[in-house]
Amino acid sequence: MDYNALLDLSTDIGYELAMAGAETFRVEESIQRVMAAYDVQAEVFAIPNYLMVSITDPDAKPITRMRRIGSHGTDLDAVEKYSGLCRALCNRKPDPMEAQTWFDITRQRLCRYSIPMEYIGYLIGAAGHALFFGGNLADSLCSGICGMLVGLVTRFLNRQKANQFFSTIASAFLMALLAYGLGALGLAKNPDAVTIGALMILVPGLLFTNAMRDIIYGDTNSGINRIVQVVLVAVGIALGTASAWQVASSLWGEPVSAPSILYPMAVQCCFAYLGCMGFVILFNIHGKSVPLCALGGALAWAVYLITLEFGGTELTAYFWSSLTASLYSEIMARIRKSPAISFLVIAIFPIIPGAGAYYTMNYAVRGEMELFASKGMFTAAIAGIMAVGILLGSTAFRMYSDWKLHRK
Repeated sequence: MDYNALLDLSTDIGYELAMAGAETFRVEESIQRVMAAYDVQAEVFAIPNYLMVSITDPDAKPITRMRRIGSHGTDLDAVEKYSGLCRALCNRKPDPMEAQTWFDITRQRLCRYSIPMEYIGYLIGAAGHALFFGGNLADSLCSGICGMLVGLVTRFLNRQKANQFFSTIASAFLMALLAYGLGALGLAKNPDAVTIGALMILVPGLLFTNAMRDIIYGDTNSGINRIVQVVLVAVGIALGTASAWQVASSLWGEPVSAPSILYPMAVQCCFAYLGCMGFVILFNIHGKSVPLCALGGALAWAVYLITLEFGGTELTAYFWSSLTASLYSEIMARIRKSPAISFLVIAIFPIIPGAGAYYTMNYAVRGEMELFASKGMFTAAIAGIMAVGILLGSTAFRMYSDWKLHRK
C-alpha cells in the first residue's frame, strides 16, 4: 500500500470539494470514508479556509498533508461528482494509483456552463424574482438587465482579486443606481421590485445554508465563520443600495415605485420556479437534478402561501416553508444519490428575506427609524426561524441515517 499516494488522493478530493463550496462536514467525512475503505484511520481538520489530513503508517510514522483553501465560487456539479467518486472508491477499493486515475477522469468530466449561458442565468434569476416580488413584465426585463450588470461587475472584480465585501458593495451600488435610473426614465414602474430581483443574485444563500448544516453536524467554528461572512455580505448589499438611493435622489429625485402586483398563488409559484432556474445555472447544476432543484423552490413558496391561507402568521409560514425545503432536499438527495445541498440551496431562495433586507435599509436612508427598527427585527426573525426549520429537517434525517447505520 502506497500510503503517501492514498493520502494525496484523499486530500485532493477534500480540497476540490471545499473549493466547490461543499459543507465542512462533507469535506471531512469524504476524506475519512475513503481512508477507512483502505483500513486507514485518518484525522481530518477542516475549516472554510484550511484543510489538514494526518495518518500513521504501519511503521508508526505520522504523515500529514495541509492545504490552504483560497477564495472560490460555487460549483455544485463538482460537489456531486466528487461525492460520487468517494462512494465509488469506498465500494470498489481500487489500488491508490488507479484511484488517482479515477480522480483525474472525474476532474476532466466536470461540466461548466458557457459564459453566455451564465449571463442568461443572471438574467433569468433576476427577472423571475422581479415578477415574484410584484413587478410587471417591463420591470422583469429591467431587473434582468440589472442582474446581468451584477454578473459583469462581479466577474470583473473577481479577476482583479477584489475582496468579496468590496465586490458586493460595488455590484449592489451600480445595479441599484441603474434600477433607479430606469425608473426615472419611466421604463420601470416598480424600481423596488427591479432592485430586489437583481439583489437576489448577491444574497449569500449558499453561505447561509452551509452555515446551518455545519452547525447541525457539530462544526460550530466553521458555522460561525460562515455566518460572519453572511453578515458581511448583507452589510455590503445594504451599503451599496443605500448609497445608490442617495445618489439617485440627488440626481433624479426620490425614486417612486408603483404598488406591487399580487399574482395568484399558482402564478407566484411559477415565478419562483423561473427565478430558481436562474440560480440552477449560476450554481452550475446539471442533468436531471435541474428541474427538481427549481421545483423545490416552487414547493417551498407554495407551503408558505398555504400556511398563510389557513391563518398562520408570517413567521409560522416561513418555518413550515423552510422545513419543507429541508425535508425535500434530503428526500431528493437519497432518490438522486446526490448531495442535499444542491437541492436545499435552490429551494430556499424564494423565502430568503431579500426584500426585507432591502426595505430595512430603505427606511434607514429615509430617516424612518421606527420602520427601520421594526423591519430589521422582523427580517432577523425570519432568518432565525428559517435556520430552525433547516436545522430540524436536516437533523431528523441525520438521526434517521444514524439509526439505520446502528441497526445494520
